Amino acid sequence: MITFLLFFAVTTLHGEVTSLPLCHSNIDRDSAGTLFYVSPDGDTLTQISEQPDFTLSQARVAPIGTEDGIRFDFGDSSLTGKIYYGLIEAPEDVRYAHPVYFKRFAEIEAGVADISICGSIVGKYDFVDWQETGRLRLGYRIVDADGSFLYDGKIVLKAPCPMIVDTSIVEGPLISLLSSDGAVVSFESNIPFKAEVIVGSRVFADTADVVHHEISITGLEPNKDHKYTIKYGPYTDSYSFRTAPEPGSRLPFTFAYASDGRANQGGGERSLYGVNAYVLKKIAALCAFKDVRFMQFTGDLINGYSNSIGETELQYANWKRTVEPFAAYRPFIAGFGNHESLNHIFADSGMWMSVDRFPYETESSEVIFARHFVNPKNGPESEDDSPYDPRRSMPDFPPYSETAFYYSYDNVVIVSLNSNYWYAPSTSAIPNTGGNPHAYIMDKQLAWLESVLDRFESDENIDHIFITIHTPFFPNGGHVSDDMWYNGNNDIRPYVNGVRADKGIIERRDELLLLLMDRSSKVRGMLTGDEHNYSLLELTPGINIYPDDYDKEKIQISRPLWQINNGAAGAPYYGKEDTPWMDHLRAFSTQNALILIHVHGMSIKVEVVNPDTLELIDEFTLM
Repeated sequence: MITFLLFFAVTTLHGEVTSLPLCHSNIDRDSAGTLFYVSPDGDTLTQISEQPDFTLSQARVAPIGTEDGIRFDFGDSSLTGKIYYGLIEAPEDVRYAHPVYFKRFAEIEAGVADISICGSIVGKYDFVDWQETGRLRLGYRIVDADGSFLYDGKIVLKAPCPMIVDTSIVEGPLISLLSSDGAVVSFESNIPFKAEVIVGSRVFADTADVVHHEISITGLEPNKDHKYTIKYGPYTDSYSFRTAPEPGSRLPFTFAYASDGRANQGGGERSLYGVNAYVLKKIAALCAFKDVRFMQFTGDLINGYSNSIGETELQYANWKRTVEPFAAYRPFIAGFGNHESLNHIFADSGMWMSVDRFPYETESSEVIFARHFVNPKNGPESEDDSPYDPRRSMPDFPPYSETAFYYSYDNVVIVSLNSNYWYAPSTSAIPNTGGNPHAYIMDKQLAWLESVLDRFESDENIDHIFITIHTPFFPNGGHVSDDMWYNGNNDIRPYVNGVRADKGIIERRDELLLLLMDRSSKVRGMLTGDEHNYSLLELTPGINIYPDDYDKEKIQISRPLWQINNGAAGAPYYGKEDTPWMDHLRAFSTQNALILIHVHGMSIKVEVVNPDTLELIDEFTLM
C-alpha cells in the first residue's frame, strides 16, 4: 500500500491531523477542518457531510436472542419497514442455496424488529431440521417503509430459544485468482477467528484471527474439479471449483462478460440498494448453466457516486451477495467503473463539484474497491513519477492496486484497465480543482499496458488478448457526449495542481489503439460497457474515427479489431446515437445481455443471450 505524504496539514477540532493532496488546487480546509472549494468566480462551495440512508455496519448488526427468536436493532429510530426471513439449506444439500422465505414477515418499528422462529418455523416449516441439530442458517431481507430493498443478509443461529448468534460466514465464499494449481477462497465472518479450508488431505488456514478471510489454495491438479470445505468454529460447509488448464493447453472453454448492473426502475430486486439484483442473479445463473469458467464484470456494479464509505460498502456487499451462491464455484471478476466513484462533494446555491475522496491510502474510490474485491495485484502502482507528478520524490496519487490488472486462463489473457482512476465527476471544474475526466487513461497506466502487451506477445502459450475497460473507445448510444469521444472535443484531459496534461482524450484514445493494433498481434478486441446496451463495432481500415475539424495527427486502423460493448446487465437503457463510425456498427440491442465467448485453440465464437428470456440476441465468429 502506498504511503500518502502531505504537502501540509491542519488540526481539526477533534485534534486529528488531516491533509490535502498536492495534486488538487483551490481546495482547502477551514479552521474547523471542513473542506471547501473556491470556484473561478470566487464562489465558495462547502463540503457536504455524509448523510447515508443506510450503511453496511447497520445492515450487519448482530441480532440479539429473544425467547421466541432474535431481535435486530439497527440503531436508527427513523427506520421503519419490514424484514422478510427464511431458512437456507446447507451447500451440501443445495448447490446454489438461497433463502426460502417464510410466509410471515417482521415489522421494523423505530429501527427495531423481532423475528419469531421458535414459535413459527417449526414442524412442517422446519425443512433443515434445526430443532434436532440445534443450528440454523437464517437469510433475511431488509425493506424500508417505501418498499425499497436495503440488504440481503445471512446469519447462523444456535438453538434452543433464546437463540444466540453463532459463528457465521456473513458473505461468501467467493472464488478468486483462479490458476492451474489453485485459487483464493475469500469470505467475511461475523467475528474474528482463524478459518481453515480443506482440500483432500491438505489444510490451508488463516495466519491470524480475522473477519476478512483470504485463503490461498495451491498445489492442485490442473483442469480438475476440487471439493473444498470451509471449517469455521465447529462447523463446515463444502463447495467445489475447477482449476484452470495448464497455460497453452488450448482446450475448449467459455468465459462470460457483462457490465453495468446498477439499480434500475421497476421495484423489487431491480433495486437492491444500488444493484439490479434481478438481472444480476439471472446472469449468474446463466453462467452456471453454460458452465463458464470465469465471469468478467467491468464496472458500474453499483449506483455509487456517494460521499459515504459505509453506503458504498453496503452496495458492494449487495452485489457480492447476489452472485455469491454461484461465485462460490467460479470467479466473478469485478472491474472498475465511474459509478464506483466515492467522492468529496462540494455544493452551495445550486452549484456542485466533486473529486476522488482522500486521504487516498485509506478512503479513495480505488482503495475501498480493492478492500471489497480480490483481484490480481500486478497492475501499475499509481501515477506518481509521471510527467505531471507535482513532486517526484513523494506519493501524491491513489494506488491502482486491484483496479487495473491482468490474468490468464489457458491461452487467453484478460487485461482490465481502469478508465476512472483519480476520477473527478464534475468535468467542467477539473481545470480548477484537478482530477481525471471520465474515460481518460493516464500516463503510468498506459506505460504499464505497453509492458503487459510486450510480455504476452512473446509468450507462446498465449494466443488471444482481450482488453476490458468500462468506457468504450467508440461510444454508440448513451455516452457519445463523453467516453473517449466527448462529441469530438479533444480538449478534455486531466489537470494536476493546475497543470494541463499534454494529450487530450482523442489523442490518448489513439495512443491506446496503436498499442492494441501495432504493439500486439494478439489483441482480438475490447470488452467495454458504460453504455447500457449491447453493441458490436467492427474497426477496419478506412473507418472514420475523427470529427470534421480535427487538427491533430490522425492514425489509420491497420488491422481488424472488435469493440464488444455490453453495458446491459440491468442499468437503465440507452438508445443508439449518431457517430462518424456508425456505418461499422454490426449489432445494437437494448435487451439485457450476457456475452458468452467460446474459445477453442485459435477459434473464438461469440454468443449474446438475454439472461431473462434466454433469447439469442446475436452470434458471430471472432476468429
